[in-house]
Order: sequence, then C-alpha cells, then structure tokens
Amino acid sequence: MFDDVLNRLGLAAENSGVYAGEWIEASGGPVIVSLNPATGETIARVRTAGRADYDRAVEQAELAFRDWRMVPAPARGEIVRRIGLALRECKADLGLLVTLEAGKIKSEGEGEVQEMIDMCDFSVGLSRQLYGLTMPSERPRHRIFEQWQPLGPVGIITAFNFPVAVWAWNATVAAVCGDSMIWKPSPHTPLVAIAVQNIVNRVLADHGVAGFEGSVFNLCIGAGNEAGEWIADDPRIPLVSATGSCAMGRSVGAKVAQRLGRSLLELGGNNGVILSEKADRDLALRAVLFAAAGTAGQRCTTLRRLFVHESIADEFTKKLVTAYRSIPIGNPWEDGVLMGPLINEKAVERMMQALETIRQQGGEILCGGNRLDRPGNFVEPVVVRARPDMPIVAEETFAPILYVMTYRELEEAILAHNAVAQGLSSAIFTDSLGEAERFLSPAGSDCGIANVNIGTSGAEIGGAFGGEKETGGGREAGADSWKAYMRRQTCTINWGGDLPLAQGVRFEVGVEDRG
Repeated sequence: MFDDVLNRLGLAAENSGVYAGEWIEASGGPVIVSLNPATGETIARVRTAGRADYDRAVEQAELAFRDWRMVPAPARGEIVRRIGLALRECKADLGLLVTLEAGKIKSEGEGEVQEMIDMCDFSVGLSRQLYGLTMPSERPRHRIFEQWQPLGPVGIITAFNFPVAVWAWNATVAAVCGDSMIWKPSPHTPLVAIAVQNIVNRVLADHGVAGFEGSVFNLCIGAGNEAGEWIADDPRIPLVSATGSCAMGRSVGAKVAQRLGRSLLELGGNNGVILSEKADRDLALRAVLFAAAGTAGQRCTTLRRLFVHESIADEFTKKLVTAYRSIPIGNPWEDGVLMGPLINEKAVERMMQALETIRQQGGEILCGGNRLDRPGNFVEPVVVRARPDMPIVAEETFAPILYVMTYRELEEAILAHNAVAQGLSSAIFTDSLGEAERFLSPAGSDCGIANVNIGTSGAEIGGAFGGEKETGGGREAGADSWKAYMRRQTCTINWGGDLPLAQGVRFEVGVEDRG
C-alpha cells in the first residue's frame, strides 16, 4: 500500500532534493534518510543541496520573478486555484505520506492537506483584493494613492510538525502577490516536500508557467541548518518566513536583520488554558485532550499549561487522568489510533530528560511518561501536578506533557498565564460573560490567539495566525496577510499646470526666459 502511494506521488527509492526549474542532481550535500517514526524503517533517501545547488535555485527564482510579477494577479490566482484542484485529487495519498513521515494520525495528515487546499481557495480570493487606498491631497489638482508591488523571491523555512501546510500558508499567498520562492523544508520530512513540488510542477507545466525563464516555485532540501542559514544571509531574498523553535528564530531573525531584510517568524508556544469553576467541564475535558495530546504534543499550539480553579481541580484532574489513560496509541495510519509517535529518538530523549527535571523541581507525575516497548518513538502522554514557579513550566518541551496548576482568583490565573516568554495561543473555559471579556481585554491574555470555550489548537486560515513575545510576532493567513509579501508604494499625481508644495512651503526661483 505504501509503495503505491510513493509511486503515485512521483517518489523513488532515492530522490533529488533540489528543484531549480528542473530536478537537478544535487551533489553538494550528503544523502539523508527519511525514516518512518512509527517503525524506524527507511521510507526513501534524498540527495541534499550544497551551496552551488542552492545558488542555482535562487538564480532560477530571480529569473522567474521578472516575468511572474508582470502576470496579472487574478491570472496568478488562477494558477493557485489549479494547484488547489490538484491537491484535492492527491489528498488521500499526500495525507498518508504526512502520516508515514511525520507520524500524524490519518485524520490529521489529511487535515493538513485540507489546510493547503483551503489556503489555495483563500489566496485565489486575495488575488482580486490586493487593495491600495486613495486619499485626498491638500494641493489642488493632485491625487495621492498607495499601491502594492511584488516583493521578490521569498525564502520559506518550514518545520517537521506541519511539513506541508505551513508551506501553503506562505507559498500560495506569495504566489498571488507576484513573488517567486525557495522552500527549505525540515530534513525530517523531505519526501512530502518533494511530493508537493511534483504536484505543483505538473500544474505549472499544464498551464505554461513552466515555460518562464526560471522557476516560480523552487525547492532546496538541506541535511541540517546550512540551507536555512544561506537563506537568512542572502540579500537576494527580501523576505524570509521561518517556522520553528525560538532558538532558530533568534538565529534567523538576527541574520536577516543584519542585512536589513524582512523576516516573518512563527516560533515556539507555551500555551495555556484557564478552566473556570463556571465552565462546561465536559466540553473543556474534550478540548484539553486534543489540545494537549493531539499530534503527540508536537504542535506549536499544543496545550502545555492548564490552570484549574481550586474548587474543581481534584475532580477535573481525576477525569483528565482517566481520559489520558484511555488514549489509543499506535501506528498512526491505523483506524482508531489517536496518538502516534514522536518524530525521532532525540525527541524521546528530550522528553525523558524533561520528566527527570520535573521530578527534581517538585512536580508530581500523575500518569504516563513511559516509553512504549515497541519499535518506533512511542511514549505515553503525561499529566503533571505542577506549580507556576517551577522553572520548567516556563519552557516549551515539544512532547505530550501537560502541567496542571490551580488558582483562586481569575486575576491570579491571568498573571500566571502571561508569565512566560512565549505568546502564541491561549483559551479560557467559562460560561461567565464577564470572565470571558476580562480574558479578551487589553489586561487579559497577551497571546496572538485568544479563545473562549475552545482549545488552543486547530486555527482556521480565515484568521491571522501567529504570536507575540518570543513567538516572533509574525502573522500568516488572515485578511491582510498578503501585505507581508509585497512592498508598499505611495504615489502622487499632479494633473494640473501649477506646482504647489505641501505644507505651504514656498520655493520660488526666478528663471530668465532666454528664448
């Protein structure tokens, strides 16, 4: 079954990881192995890029940009619409490949592809809404307006946990804005990137875009951090959109800032939920389970800190532990499984180290935490009775560890919730209008996403996605996301015969007419 999927997506036992107008025989980097995290078995091999391979891909992106920027935006949108149709046809296969390579359960793998499709649809609409403003001038017979122009080749750096959806968040919007791009995916999930590139290539070939000099969509898979560093340092790339850890963001952001480029950073989250005594507890329990254990705790929006009102803490925690022990763990492609493996052995080791630190800092592990005795990177999800002042609670461990803490007053919970360096996603569960509005007020959650009676995971593409503080401040999707991928231009037209100056400035010079 799996071999047939690979064949349909154009994958072989060994694949090139560089597309620069054509698949090139990448020779500068080592061959990497894509492993199934549920079995430890090799899926396929990929030849990675060296510096010369990378430069060739950027050169192709620069060439394509010259033509692509002059294609009318609705026509660019039509190409993106066709990409969405092609993704619909490949949804089951590509979703299963996400499951095999990233370890997501089947519904999450297909859900990620659906998010790509949704972004295509969304971006098609944006292609007719790249609006500028017209404003009145203080000078007679003058008109002022602003317009938005394509920016240039965009660098897209993605992480393993959303190996294709994050590319679509950026690539579809950048494409309708008139930008070309170069994609550097995670070395843990190279095959899904190659499969997506194959799908896009077929669409472009069918509609003549492949006839451009250069390539609008380019791919550069590196074996480690080098390719990302090349992108961050490269003045030919005016915008770098990078998704990953806070540490990665500090490095990329500093490099891009050093050359006065733009960066769009989507970094770590240490997300919290406040559970009021006035909440629907059954609703909250279901939401907490998915937010904390979904994707094996490997989402940037994963729930990691739960603040429960002291009057209901014991009862709710008991129900939570019971529910945690009933979560089906296993091969993510099998029906009924709700939690698959961690991405690799290092992720398991980091989780085990975190559990030891929790014990040292006085946390009580209420359930879970064992590695399963089977092939692959499987662990039990963990519930920890913790305190807000434990140092590890302020860190993001990319694993299914949930810290449960108590509070007495809502103000106390909000202060504890905001007392971490990250600021991505947050939620409150309450049936009190006053508590909900307090949480959403300027003195409430300090995160980029704030929800009421819904968990921290599962954002829709209609709303801007991103966070504050060490989460990076970037925003993807949402109504005005396109502005990040364009340059703003203010234009003034004088359609009269005089030359009045703004602010009443007078600058008159006598000019003799010498015939």
